[in-house]
Amino acid sequence: MDFGAESALPLLAEHPNLLVVRTLSKSSSLAGLRVGYAMGGRELIEGLERVKSSINSYTVDRLAMAGAVAAIEDIDHLGRNVAKICATRERVSRELRSLGFSVADSKANFLFIGHEGYRASELYSRLKERKVLVRYWDKARIANRLRVSVGTDEEMELFLKALREVAG
Repeated sequence: MDFGAESALPLLAEHPNLLVVRTLSKSSSLAGLRVGYAMGGRELIEGLERVKSSINSYTVDRLAMAGAVAAIEDIDHLGRNVAKICATRERVSRELRSLGFSVADSKANFLFIGHEGYRASELYSRLKERKVLVRYWDKARIANRLRVSVGTDEEMELFLKALREVAG
């Protein structure tokens, strides 16, 4: 929701069976910590607490917890970080479209792209050879699409350069 989508938080008051979860990976630049949180009714949260150690392969240590709390409290950093990611996302979207790619409208920290002239599997392989990693799934409805995470401006320039080389 930080990147332009609507939050489901207002629905919590009307739906006691709803749980809203959020990671701090991209918007707070804490992907390496693997932290997030959940909001919902007391019963749902208590249920999560009862089972979290048995099903969670990413236990949260004290340092990760301190980092998460600091990130949640630093609203200014969050705002600057999200604004930068959104600006980069929009700039890269325009550039991709100018190269003939279709780009799905995005309210996330990634772009979903395709090109009628190139198979996504081939683009994926050729980008990977250049050490540029994107996501590709060989699934019927999305087999000719790539998922491109929005990185730093420098990372996105490397992506665009490599893409121009392989789809030139």
